[in-house]
Amino acid sequence: MRRTKGAAVAPFFHRPARSSEVLRATASGARPRKGRSGPMRSRIGLALAGGGPLGATWEIGALCALEEAIPGLDFTNLDGYVGVSAGSFIAAALANGMRPRALCASFIENDPAVATDVVSPTLFVRPAVGELLARLLSLPLLTTQAGWQLALGRRSFIATIERLGRALPTGLFSHAPLEARLREVFSAAGRSNDFRRLKQRVVLVATDLDSGEAAPFGQPGWDHVPISRAVAASAALPGLFPPVAIGGRWYVDGALKKTLHARVLLDEGLDLLLALNPLVPFDASHAPRHRLFEGGSRIPHIVQGGLPLVLSQTFRTLIHSRLELGLKGYEASHPDTDIVLVEPDQRDPEMFLANILSYSQRRQLAEHAYQKTREDLRSRRSSLGAMLQQHGLALDDAALDDPRRHLVEPRGTRFTALARPLKKLDEVLDDLELALATPVGA
Repeated sequence: MRRTKGAAVAPFFHRPARSSEVLRATASGARPRKGRSGPMRSRIGLALAGGGPLGATWEIGALCALEEAIPGLDFTNLDGYVGVSAGSFIAAALANGMRPRALCASFIENDPAVATDVVSPTLFVRPAVGELLARLLSLPLLTTQAGWQLALGRRSFIATIERLGRALPTGLFSHAPLEARLREVFSAAGRSNDFRRLKQRVVLVATDLDSGEAAPFGQPGWDHVPISRAVAASAALPGLFPPVAIGGRWYVDGALKKTLHARVLLDEGLDLLLALNPLVPFDASHAPRHRLFEGGSRIPHIVQGGLPLVLSQTFRTLIHSRLELGLKGYEASHPDTDIVLVEPDQRDPEMFLANILSYSQRRQLAEHAYQKTREDLRSRRSSLGAMLQQHGLALDDAALDDPRRHLVEPRGTRFTALARPLKKLDEVLDDLELALATPVGA
C-alpha cells in the first residue's frame, strides 16, 4: 500500500482489522535507495510487543510464517530489535542467531534434539518462595503496629487494612529460574549475554517502578546489564512476577509505559519496520461478507463470558488503543519509514478465548498463528508485495500457496474438501477488496 506524505490513516485503523496491515508513511521516493556506489540496502528493524506466554507463542508462529513467505529477510540479521515483555525474550534470541524455527523447537516443541536451547514453560511458574517468605515474616510486626495504632485511634480501620496490605507478595512466580536458563542459552558458543557484544542494536524495554519512566536496556548507558536480566525485568508483569532489582532500582513490565516502544529503532533511521502485536480486542459484532469461520465458534456478546472475558477485552482494548496512537505518532514523526503491523484478526475467537498464561495450548496456538499469518499474507499479497519490492524483498508465492506446510506436525485433517477452495476464494476476494480500496496514485 503506497501513500504520499501526510496521507490519512483512518482506513488503516477503522476498517475491520486484519492479522497483517501495511502502513505507508513515506514521501514518493522509490526504494531501494541509491548511493554514489550503487543501490543501498534498506535498513530494517523488528519491534515485538508483549502478551505473556500466549503472546510469545503467537509471535513465534507468525515469525515462522513471515520467514518462509519473505525468503530474502533474515530475522537474525536485521538492523535493530526492540522487545517488550514477552517480546524481549524473542528479540534477544533472534539477535543471538536463533531463527524462528529454532525458537519453535525450543519454546513450543521442547525438542530434545535442541536440549541445550530448550526453554521449558515450567520455568515461568516456579513459586517466588523468597518473596513469599519475606512478606510472611513481615506480617507479625505489621499486625502489631496496625493493631496498636488502631487501638490508639491514630488510624482508621481502612487505613489499618491498607497497612497490612504490605504483607501481600508483589508476585507469585519467581523470575530467577527463567533468568538463569536464558543466561545459559545466551552464553553458548557464538552467542552473547552482553548487549555490547551483539552485532545489532537490541533494546529491551522495562518500566522503572518508582518513576514510571521507560528503561531502555541495551541503549548506551543501559547496555551493561546482562541480557537475561533485562528480559526478566521487561517481562515482570506486576502481580505475577516480583519487580526486578537492577542497580538499586526496581523494574517491571515494559508494557506499562507503551505497547511497542518502536521509537528507539525509528530514531536510528530505518527504512522498514516490522511490528508484531499479539493482543487485540475481539470484535464480536462484525459480520464479514465472505469470511469463512472454521469452527463455528461465535461470541454474540462479551458480557456472556462473565468477568474473565470482560477483563480480557478491557485489557486488550487498552493495549491496542495505545498502539494505534503510537502508530499515528510514528507516521508524523518518521514519515520516511514504512511500517508493517502484523497482529491477529480481531474476529478470531480462538486467539481471544485462549488463556494469556496458557502453556499447555502453545503447540496448537503456534500452529494457528502460523496458518492465520500465511492466510492473511495471501489475502493482501498485492499491496504488501508492492511495498516489499521497494526494499529489495519479495513474497514467495509458491511457499504461501503450498497447503502442505505446517509449523508443527499436524494431528488430523483441518479442512474438508469443500472448505479449502472456499478459503482460497475468500483470500482472493480480500486481496481484491484491499486493492480496490487503495486510492489511485496513492
